[in-house]
Amino acid sequence: MALSRVCWARAALWSSAVTRGPFVSRRLQLGHSWVAPRSCKLHFSPKADVKSLISYVVTKTKAINGKYHRFLGRHFPRFYVLYTIFMKGLQMLWADAKKARRIKTNMWKHNIKFHQLSYREMEHLRQAHPEIVSYLEKASPLIADGGLRWQLTDLCNKVQRGTHPAVQDLLALRQCFRSHPLDMNQLQTSQVKALSRAMLLTSYLPPPLLRRRLKAHTTVIQQLDKALAKLGVGQLTAQEVRSACYLRGLNSTHIAEDRCRTWLGEWLQISCSLEEAELSLLLHSVVLLSTNYLGTRR
Repeated sequence: MALSRVCWARAALWSSAVTRGPFVSRRLQLGHSWVAPRSCKLHFSPKADVKSLISYVVTKTKAINGKYHRFLGRHFPRFYVLYTIFMKGLQMLWADAKKARRIKTNMWKHNIKFHQLSYREMEHLRQAHPEIVSYLEKASPLIADGGLRWQLTDLCNKVQRGTHPAVQDLLALRQCFRSHPLDMNQLQTSQVKALSRAMLLTSYLPPPLLRRRLKAHTTVIQQLDKALAKLGVGQLTAQEVRSACYLRGLNSTHIAEDRCRTWLGEWLQISCSLEEAELSLLLHSVVLLSTNYLGTRR
C-alpha cells in the first residue's frame, strides 16, 4: 500500500512538470506537507544592482558632460578655453595633493623619514605646492593693508587656477613678507616645514633650528643670485642652467633650455630686487614662480 502511494506521487510530480495549460494545477501532498516546485525566476545580487546603477549614472554623466563641452566650444569659444585651462589645473592640483597625502600617510604608518623615501617620492614632496599656497591664502586676512590683502588673495587664486604669475605681481607683494604673518621669523611651524621640503631640506628639526637654517639657505641663494646676475645667464652652459633652476625649485626635466633661461632671468629679477627683510618672499617664490611654469606638471 505504501509502495503504491509513492509510485502515484512520483507519477503526479512528473505529469505536473510536463503538462502545459493555463487551467491545470496540481498538488503533491505527502503526509501533511505540500512541496511547491521552485521558481525559475533569476534574482540579481544587491552588489550587481548597485554596479549596474553606478555604470548607468557614469555613462549618462559622461554623455551630458560631452554635450556641455561641445555646446561651450561652439557658442562660447573664448570662455571654453579659459574653462578648460581652469578645470585641467584644478584636476592636476587635486591629483598632486592626493599623491602627497598618500606619501605622508605611508611615512606616518611605517615611521619612514624623508631621507628614506625613493627619489620620485622625495621630488613630489619637495613640490607639495598646494599646502604652501593654501597657507598663504589663509594668512591673507591677517594682513593689515586692504590693498595688499586683496592682491595676495588674487595671486593665490591665480596660482590655484593654473596661472604663472608675472614678476611684477610678486614684487608688488614684497611689503606683505616684511611683517606679520609672513615674515621669516613669524611663519607658522607647518609652513616652515613645508618650505623646508620645497628646498630639499629635512623638516625633522626643532622649529627654531628650522627657521635659522631656512633663512641661512635663502641668504646663500640670494648671494649666488647676485653673483649670477653679474656674470649673466647667457654665460652658463645648458647643464649649469638646469642645475640652477633645480636649486631654486623648478623641475626643468621637460622644459626646453631657452625656457629655463627665461625662468632663471625672472627669478633673478625678483631675488636681486629684495632686501634682507624680504627674504620670505624669495623663499615663497620657490613655489609661486615654479608651480605653473611650462612643462612642470607632468
